[in-house]
Amino acid sequence: MRRDEKIDRLRILMTSDDPDETIDEALLEEHLDLAGDVILNQLYQFSGQSDGKEVPRRYESLQIRMAVFSLNKIGAEGQVQHIENGIHRNWGSSDYPETMLKEITPYCKVVI
Repeated sequence: MRRDEKIDRLRILMTSDDPDETIDEALLEEHLDLAGDVILNQLYQFSGQSDGKEVPRRYESLQIRMAVFSLNKIGAEGQVQHIENGIHRNWGSSDYPETMLKEITPYCKVVI
């Protein structure tokens, strides 16, 4: 999937009910890049060769979901706990949920 297609999908997922509300494209791109970096670092954690690589096709939808997740946390970054009117929020120590990170299978080679 091309980068502009990822941005378009991300923009669709972040669309609100307010027709006048728009999200800056640079912000969408930054969150998409950050999610891509995390995926590549998880994917190549044993080889350390993530520089210059693209997010593999199988992880592109995960990259978009991770970007949506981080965009939705704006204003409450790093929140450890928040309880108000029966609503409980508590983010872990990671920028992304462990369930998302577990979808990434690390790449490794067998040394003979």
